[in-house]
Amino acid sequence: MEKLINILEELNPDVDYANCEDLVDGRYLDSLTILSLISEIEDNFGVVIPTVEIIPANFNSAKKIWDLILRLQEEE
Repeated sequence: MEKLINILEELNPDVDYANCEDLVDGRYLDSLTILSLISEIEDNFGVVIPTVEIIPANFNSAKKIWDLILRLQEEE
């Protein structure tokens, strides 16, 4: 999870990712940032994020993003 937080902080350092639970709804992550984030996740964690998984519920918090990564890793 620490690696994910580091990636998020590189994209937008002004957010408390450990506690924020409205990254998308609060507009801390916009569509371009999410695309960059997906690319970083795929490169760093060896997963492919299907288009159907790119929904606000999966990206609203670092915990939700981490849960998505773990789930995708288990499926492969």
